[in-house]
Amino acid sequence: MHERDWPETGELVVCTVTNVKDFVAFVTLDEYNGREGLIPIAEIARGWIKYIRDFVREGQKVVCKVLHVNKDRGHIDLSLKDVNEHQRREKIHEWKNEQKAHKWISFVAEASGADPAVIGDIFYREYGMLYPVFEDVLLDEKATLKRLELDQEVAKALITVANENVKISKVTITGNLILTSYKPDGVNVIRRALRSATPKIEGVDVDINYIGAPKYAIKVTASDYKQAEKAIEKAASAAIGVVERADGTGKFVRKQRAGKTQ
Repeated sequence: MHERDWPETGELVVCTVTNVKDFVAFVTLDEYNGREGLIPIAEIARGWIKYIRDFVREGQKVVCKVLHVNKDRGHIDLSLKDVNEHQRREKIHEWKNEQKAHKWISFVAEASGADPAVIGDIFYREYGMLYPVFEDVLLDEKATLKRLELDQEVAKALITVANENVKISKVTITGNLILTSYKPDGVNVIRRALRSATPKIEGVDVDINYIGAPKYAIKVTASDYKQAEKAIEKAASAAIGVVERADGTGKFVRKQRAGKTQ
């Protein structure tokens, strides 16, 4: 399976500490077939370091920034201090996802009878990584399969494996609909408005709850903020339109974004 042989300068890499000396720590790069790198003591942590082992130890997983790569001499210089906590968490999360994707490719190969190395080569060629392929299959199956140009059996197996193993992160945004009708059958007008505010959009959930007349809470859950924003605006506009056409009034009050969920 094709993978890049060398990291690039500035890249974040997951490493395993193999040997700690007084002024340097030696590591292997987990994503690059165990290539060796070193972290000088000046790149271990900010400030004065009395004992290097207070910061790193053999067997520890660390995330480093690549400072310099010398392919001719086989040297990779790394920095631990230049990686903040957010970057470390994000990189470890990405690395773990890639580990899972490696295993999922074997499932695809087994189900389709294809060579896992060939499948991996296609994924790397088009995406540079493995895990995003499985996500994209769930988010936009048709476009992803067209991009990959897979054999029918491989495509079928990929869809199955993705659906069985991948959980797409969701984002949720909320707001309040304020709907008022002055018609004798105002209750029915509001009901029609609320029904129109739950359009069927693939991959989007719209939930509306009664707070207290004339206020209704609307919550939209989607795969990303752009999709969620578009959906909540469409839902609110539809509801307000129904009320206003019946000589009532409508207003949408946006709330702050909520976080991501699984």
